Amino acid sequence: MNRTFQALWIDKPAVGSDTRHSDTSPLLPLKLRSLTVDELPEGEVLVEVHYSCVNYKDALAAMPDGQVVRQYPIIPGIDLSGVVISSSDPRYVPGDSVLATGYELGVAHYGGLSEYARVKGDWLVPLPQGLSLREAMIYGTAGFTAALSLHRLEENGAEPKRGPVLVTGATGGVGSVAVALLAAKGYSVTASTGKAEERDYLRQLGAQDVISREQVYPDPIKPLAKTRWQAAVDPVGGKALSAILSQLQPNGSVAVSGLTGGSEWQATVLPFILRGINLLGIDSVYCPSSTRKQIWQRLAADLKPSSLEAIVDREISLEEVPAALERILRGGMRGRVIVRLK
Repeated sequence: MNRTFQALWIDKPAVGSDTRHSDTSPLLPLKLRSLTVDELPEGEVLVEVHYSCVNYKDALAAMPDGQVVRQYPIIPGIDLSGVVISSSDPRYVPGDSVLATGYELGVAHYGGLSEYARVKGDWLVPLPQGLSLREAMIYGTAGFTAALSLHRLEENGAEPKRGPVLVTGATGGVGSVAVALLAAKGYSVTASTGKAEERDYLRQLGAQDVISREQVYPDPIKPLAKTRWQAAVDPVGGKALSAILSQLQPNGSVAVSGLTGGSEWQATVLPFILRGINLLGIDSVYCPSSTRKQIWQRLAADLKPSSLEAIVDREISLEEVPAALERILRGGMRGRVIVRLK
């Protein structure tokens, strides 16, 4: 098989060359390129990609100093869903519906912003019953991260009757899905955002209280402050994390998955030794396969919110991805942007 297909292609110009996509763009040159299946990297399973999505990490992959891609050129896209065309892995046969998120997709291995992808069988998850290929990419890595955060919070004692749960960066991909998942499970959700105009959107997803990001931070941030939340989903990090730790109820937990607010934070040991606070790191990239499949089963069943479609900001074509990557870097994205390839 040597069929030709289209993929989004990123290359890094030689040192001294203009590294921008355009005079006004912060991105590397991006273009649609025709490839053949024989040009794809090694892997046991060839997938016809039906949907992908746009993530902050994809935007970093397209930046000159994004520091997530190991080697250029690359086809970006850390997520994909589609149908198996051929497979040397006995777990998958032609016609199987599958999805993949994380691992080396889009950073060290050609990713999902392509009409075809060849990947390792270990990276794939069979599409769970109750979930369409499109819905899988409404979730994508962002939704998987939100669900894994909730899963870990529940493992550490979170339950609806214990009080409200804070979600920071609530209009972003992880935040939007987290609000919807928590609300679907009966939690009282406090959504924190820097976009006051999105209050109605967050309430539509199920948030009972919407506050500004400044309302998360006492001034000054104290080692221990008045308790406000039983737990938190935090894809922001930085100052937000410092503030959250000081305001969690005894034996509360915060699931940390991002650093849009910075990779550094300040804290003391007091919340941990005087209130028994749990700091839970959420790694969605190399999550064990057994846990990964369990989370996807939950996303198709008990965690699936009725407001899932409301999380979609827009559905775009492969040609429109560069503009979407620029939007996400400007903070102009709300919820999820999915890419239809089939």
